[in-house]
Amino acid sequence: MERNIKIVILKNEIEANIIGSVLKEREIPHVLISYYDSAYDGIFQLQKGWGHIEAPQEYKSQILKVYKDITR
Repeated sequence: MERNIKIVILKNEIEANIIGSVLKEREIPHVLISYYDSAYDGIFQLQKGWGHIEAPQEYKSQILKVYKDITR
């Protein structure tokens, strides 16, 4: 089984939804990890960002290119 690595930290939920849709459409394997914790009412998202994308190492450059295109 391939091990996923952290690729990029996402700033907000909108960014996460857009990049998630694009990656799904292009059939690039990935996992969106949210930093939201209901016990702390989302305080970690204010400090660390919305969350991050994890994926196999071999898809890192493709994901970074998509992220760069989205955040321009």
